[in-house]
Amino acid sequence: MTAATRRRVYPPLLRPGDTVALVAPAGPVSSQEIAAAQAHLVAWGLQVRSTSRLSRTHHEYLAGSDDERLTDFTEAWLDPAVRAVLCARGGYGTQRIADRLDYRLLATAGPKFLVGSSDITCLLQAVGDQLDLITLHGPMPACRPVREDPETARHLHDALFGPLPQAIRLAGPAMVPGRAQGPLTGGNLTLLASSTGTRTAPTADGQLLVLEEVGEEPYRLDRSLTQLRRAGILQRAAGIVLGDFTRCGPPQQVLTLLHDRLSDLGVPVIAGLPAGHGTRQLTLPLGSCAVLDTAVHRITIPLPERTLC
Repeated sequence: MTAATRRRVYPPLLRPGDTVALVAPAGPVSSQEIAAAQAHLVAWGLQVRSTSRLSRTHHEYLAGSDDERLTDFTEAWLDPAVRAVLCARGGYGTQRIADRLDYRLLATAGPKFLVGSSDITCLLQAVGDQLDLITLHGPMPACRPVREDPETARHLHDALFGPLPQAIRLAGPAMVPGRAQGPLTGGNLTLLASSTGTRTAPTADGQLLVLEEVGEEPYRLDRSLTQLRRAGILQRAAGIVLGDFTRCGPPQQVLTLLHDRLSDLGVPVIAGLPAGHGTRQLTLPLGSCAVLDTAVHRITIPLPERTLC
């Protein structure tokens, strides 16, 4: 049994008064963004832990040096009072520290939530695989959607506090109709492609692969999809669910490209998942068993204790 197929643990739900940690394992976060993120979490009744390293920058595009970001994440995860670790934002830099994390040490802290998306895709997969945890691909509190779209905020709140979301409506076309079941996996397309061949290489064997992207021209999307095809990753997925492809060129051109690269895999493929970098960013419990049914344009996520995968 591989790390990708072992049954994963859904962390204990949060309650008002719990402590969460705000970290920045990738790009820098402004003081205004930090304040807004903290205020939002406090409004949910949470205590927010952070360190002075959260506001540091390095090379202008990193939230501090690799050592600082590694230390900040490790200390937050190991803090016995912390019930969830939320990444403030994405950007770039997570891959620089993913191989340096001491997963055996992190495992001693017990199950807790990890929330993030975009560049955090690498960390979500690594922590989920190494610690047998369900991780949350969701909006980050320093970014605008979690503060400006009520449905985005509600969905993240429910994933953390309950009741757990059990169905997600898909608004896009079914490129390949069908029904498939498997654990949710995936995230940002570029991060998945660039992780191929590394210790945190993506796996999609028998899983429902979620793909999303932002700011990449169609030929760059083609390159990343082709990389995943050449590595044999797309061919092993049970189904593919497409999130937002924000600012990636004319929408019809993007859909045509996605159809060209994905429609011959012999598995269901559907677009229209409100997740990624759009104005609405729903939270996905990566590692949870899910059922994709293109006939009803829906992903159903059974409660953890009813998981059949």
